[in-house]
Amino acid sequence: MSALRRACRVLARVGTGRSYQFVLLLAGSMAVVAFYYFGSEKHNFSSTTKRIKQTRASHNSNRNDADLTADWETHPGEEDNEAGAEKRHYHLLMMFTKVDKSRSLQDKFRVAMLSMVKHARFLEGEKLLLHFVSDQASRELAEKMLQEFLTDATFKYEVVFHDVGALTRSLAPIVEAMQKHFSAGSGAYYSDAIFFLSVAMHRIMPEALTHMVQLDLDLKYRTNIRDLFQEFDHFAAGAVIGIAREMQPVYSMLTGRHTFWQYRKENPGTPVGEPPPEGQPGFNSGVMLLHLAAMRASPLYNQLLQPHHVGRLAQHYHFRGHLGDQDFFTMVGMEHPHLFYSLPCGWNRQLCTWWREHGYAEVFPLYYRCDTPVFIYHGNCNSVIPHD
Repeated sequence: MSALRRACRVLARVGTGRSYQFVLLLAGSMAVVAFYYFGSEKHNFSSTTKRIKQTRASHNSNRNDADLTADWETHPGEEDNEAGAEKRHYHLLMMFTKVDKSRSLQDKFRVAMLSMVKHARFLEGEKLLLHFVSDQASRELAEKMLQEFLTDATFKYEVVFHDVGALTRSLAPIVEAMQKHFSAGSGAYYSDAIFFLSVAMHRIMPEALTHMVQLDLDLKYRTNIRDLFQEFDHFAAGAVIGIAREMQPVYSMLTGRHTFWQYRKENPGTPVGEPPPEGQPGFNSGVMLLHLAAMRASPLYNQLLQPHHVGRLAQHYHFRGHLGDQDFFTMVGMEHPHLFYSLPCGWNRQLCTWWREHGYAEVFPLYYRCDTPVFIYHGNCNSVIPHD
């Protein structure tokens, strides 16, 4: 308004003897000023400032109170409705217990998070939610480490912690049934209840959360983690979990007192434990796509979680395992393969070669082969992960 008043005073001082053209020129200038001052203020100044403030405020929100009611499916934008934008949440979950007591796990977590952040790219309006199932001491460590690892993140994210004690108590009947058949005994690493939570994750998470990716800590990412979620689109009807095959002859042993050795001895020619493509080598749980909505909706899958059904299957296959949820999924996959989507090996390129040096060198290449590009390295059994 001050600019207009000054212009009016100038006009008032213009004498009648002045050039008429000058008056017209000055009036035109006033019109231009009025147009930019009144006509464009709402759109250019206010809107731009608002967008800048929103961008700065929401660039990275490292909070523990994430909205779990939205999953990776498309949802209407909250702050960007005017622009017609869409909002998506991508949920990743990692087991993060006893990490405060292990320098090795801390180093693996560093490699995993830094490589994930390096390659991760998300669209405007999307957000990555990082879930950690943790004890208190490990949570405090994670909060400190994540401040460093997420500094260079170019995407929006939130961090959510889940108390491991509360979750395991809520699933006690299921977990106890699993531990009887798929753990190495009390006090063993995989005997901890945390390594059985994935089998019933659909009963833990809010019902509105329909898709989740569960990841081990000993991974190194070579591509955008967002792309992994697109594998959900390849699930066939009835599939509830996406998981890669085991890349060692873990489930093919014909001697010993574990896995399928007795079943294979009694059933010569069975595909159980045999290498791909005709055989059933079992699964590796380092990278898993949990279709939570499909898990909830599957009567068969939920029936298989009941203790007496777990016991029946274990008895049928003479199964004694020690690898937690991986053993359960492998056993169920032998009987009901349609419940699983076979994740390409490049999304879980396992590097462990232990069985090659322990009596299986001849058949080892049949299991270990992976002809697809590597998207995620899995340094299982403390294998060295290649440098970029």
